Order: sequence, then C-alpha cells, then structure tokens
Amino acid sequence: MVKPKTLTQNTAYYTLALVVQKVLAFVYFTFLARGLGVEDQGKYSFAFSFTTIFSVFVDVGLSSVLTREIAKDKEQTKKILANVLGVKLILSVFAYLLIVALINLMNYPPLTKQLVYLTGFIMLLDNFSGTFWGVLRGNQNLKYESIGGIIFQFLVVGLGLTLLAFNVSVTLQVLAVMAGSAFLCIFSYAEMRRRLRLKPHLELDKPLIKKLIIISIPFALTGILARLNTQVDTIFLSKIGCAAPSICEANVGIYSVATKIILAIHFIPLAFVAALFPALSEYFATDKKRLTDTFEKAMKYLMIMGMPIAFGILSLAPAFVPKLFGLEYKNSVLPLQVLAASLPFLFLTFPIGSLLNACSKQIQNTRQVAVAAAVNALLNIYLIPKLTYTGGAISSLVSTLVMLALGIFAARKITDYNKKYLWLSFGQCLVSGAVMGGILWFLLFKVSFLILIPLGVIIYIFLLFLTGGIKKREIEEMMMSLKLRRRAVPEGPVDGGLT
Repeated sequence: MVKPKTLTQNTAYYTLALVVQKVLAFVYFTFLARGLGVEDQGKYSFAFSFTTIFSVFVDVGLSSVLTREIAKDKEQTKKILANVLGVKLILSVFAYLLIVALINLMNYPPLTKQLVYLTGFIMLLDNFSGTFWGVLRGNQNLKYESIGGIIFQFLVVGLGLTLLAFNVSVTLQVLAVMAGSAFLCIFSYAEMRRRLRLKPHLELDKPLIKKLIIISIPFALTGILARLNTQVDTIFLSKIGCAAPSICEANVGIYSVATKIILAIHFIPLAFVAALFPALSEYFATDKKRLTDTFEKAMKYLMIMGMPIAFGILSLAPAFVPKLFGLEYKNSVLPLQVLAASLPFLFLTFPIGSLLNACSKQIQNTRQVAVAAAVNALLNIYLIPKLTYTGGAISSLVSTLVMLALGIFAARKITDYNKKYLWLSFGQCLVSGAVMGGILWFLLFKVSFLILIPLGVIIYIFLLFLTGGIKKREIEEMMMSLKLRRRAVPEGPVDGGLT
C-alpha cells in the first residue's frame, strides 16, 4: 500500500512543476512572438498544432493504461512495457508517414513542410518520454518526472533566447525544442532504468496487446477528441479565410497569441483538480453528502478564480497585448477578449469532468467532448471564412458553453447539488467581476496595466466580500474538504510542451 506521505508529495511535485513550466513557457512565448514576427510565428504555431493532433495516434491511450496496469501488478512491469514499446514503435512509423503524406497533399509552403517534419519528430520523442514516465508513475513516483519537465523548460528557454539574440531562422527555433525533447527522452529513460533497475526491450505478445488496446479505447477516444477540439481552429485558419498563404500564416500567428495566453491560465483549474479528484473519488464511495458539498464548493471556488481573470483580460487586453508582444499583434486583442469570455465557463468544466471520472462516468465525459468538438469544427468551417481568427475564438467560446451545459446536466444525475446556491454564487462573482472590469477599463491608458492588475485583485476581493460572494468560513471549509486520509497520484504526464 502506498504511504500517504508519498502520494501527497507526488501531488505537490506535480502542481509545482506544472506552475513553473507554464510560467516559463509563457515568458518564452512572449519573446518568441516578438522575435519571429507574425508570419513566422504563424508557421511555428501551425507546425506544432498540426503534429500534436497525431500524438494521440501514437499513444492511443496506452500510457494511461501502462500506468494503471503497472500500479496493479508491478511484477508485470517489464512485460507490459515491452509490449507497449513494441506497439508504439509501429504506430510511430505509421503516424510519421501519415504526417508527411498529409502535409504534402495539403500543399503547404516548403518552409512550413520542413517545420512539420521537425515537429513530427519532436512529437515522437515526447511520446516515448511519456511512456518511460508512465512506468515511474505506475510505481507512484512523480518526483523525477517533475524535475525533468522543469529542466526541459529551462533548456529550451535558454537555447531559444540565445538563438533569438542572434536573429536565427524559425527552423533553428524548432530545433531548440527538439534538443529539449531529446534530453527529456534520454533523461526519462535513464531515470526509469536507474530507479527501477529496469532494462526495457521490445515484444509483441498478441493476447496482451489486444487486452491493453481494449482497455485503452476510452482514453484514446477522449484524447483524440480533445486534441481536435483544441487544435482544429489553428488548422482551419492555416487554410481558409485568406487570399494568400502569407495571410493565413499571419492569421495563425495572431490567433496563437490569444490562445497561448488562455492556455497559460489553464494551470489554475488543472492544479486545483489534481487535489479535487481523490476527494471526489473517496466521497463517492463513502459519503454522498460530502461529495455534493465538495463539488458545490469546487464549482464556486473556480467561479471566484475564473471571473476576475476573464474581466481583467477583457479590460486590459488593449494595453498589455501590444506592450508585451508588439504592435503587429494588436489584432490579437479581439480574439483574446472572446476567448477570455469563455474562461469562467471553461474553469467550471474541470470539476464537472473530475466528478464524472471519479464516479466512473468516463464514457459520458467522452460523449460530451465529442459533441463539443463537433460543434467547434462546424462553427469553424462557417465562421472562419467570414471572421478569420475572431471566428475561431467564437467557435471555441460556443463549444465551451455546450460542454458546460452537457456537463451540468450529467452532474445532476450523479449528485443533487444546490442549483440556487451555484446560481447565486455565479451572480455574485459576475457582478463583482463586471464592476472591477468597468473600473479597470475607465483607468486604462491612464494608469499602467502593471498597477491595474493588483488594483483589480483588491477591488474584486472587496466587492466579493461586499456582495456576500465569499466568506472566511467558506474558504476554511473548502480547504478542509480537500484534506484526505489517502491521496491519489494524478494521472497523465506533466505538461512539458512549450507549444
């Protein structure tokens, strides 16, 4: 049995590494966007978005299955790993050839194709890193994965900024990421061998592979749909809604700034759900009332977090986007504001998804992701030719609302949460956020946005207490509800990508 101390440390390592990596990635992206310019940034972002979609076809959910099966029976570690590596090696060849074929059939410019070839190789390296880390996760060890992820970010940022100083081509900037991914792959392999004294080999045991694939299907489907939902807008922008390839590349570059800012904020609900999931799992089995109370408080907590960020971006984007990224990215403001409007709703999808997974409703979660992905794709096809990057942002907003609506309905079947309490909380957060946003908008360009950010936090907290949206007792109860006698290791790799 795993010691509580070990599991608590794993959660702490995971959360700390996630925060550090997101901050480093965002800072680096800011310099990269300014250094490359809109068109090259568009090529860079497209190449990573395109190949990221195919990472699911290499992994097909096997990394999650690897971790779970090893956790159940550590004696089978060597055999399971050997077969997962064998399958992934075959799928890697297939996926890379598919990437090369598709990018040529779609008639992209030579430089874009070259970048895709490189990012495809990076995607494969990251997949094998995830496999090696999956073995350590199955043995309840996230410490070295967290360390490796942070070193990876520092390595890429250091190499990337050095190359930017010499004004090198976008191809060399991609090679900086490749160097980091190569290091991470070697490091993960070395740590797996060192910590577990395990020398992996390749094997293709058909009965075992069939069993693993059957188990991995739900994970694979969810992964594919999630990738499509987050990357499809970039793919469409690179091909439709523009008169020339250079315009498409500029559109992708402008949109990438908006999406990167929003993705950088994702660490807040991700870190929160890492602690929430084991609580919901335990309460579902032992105490349905505490399950309901914890879910309600989690929803309210993320409303409190998401609302000021959304209104802060809506108000301050016209000032900080040109300042941080340069005047050539001023058109990123509108799509960023549209995406920011989705943040409070996006935050709420995290505890709902956590509730569904904790209560063995993974298939329902997959259906919801599928519907949201379909809505997003259809809206992109319709709106991008008319509104370009703003159309992509609107599509993302609507698909988020669809996913939240479906999730709320599904959650109602699991737990009888207090709808009145949540609607009241949402209204209190909305009013507090809107008033804060109005004040910041009034002061915009009169006061530096660096001063307005902490000022906005103070105003929002004051208004939230004034409206009764938050009380000291509720904060204490929320922290207590997440304390467990036993804690579970978060599934999945630490997000090591800079893209």
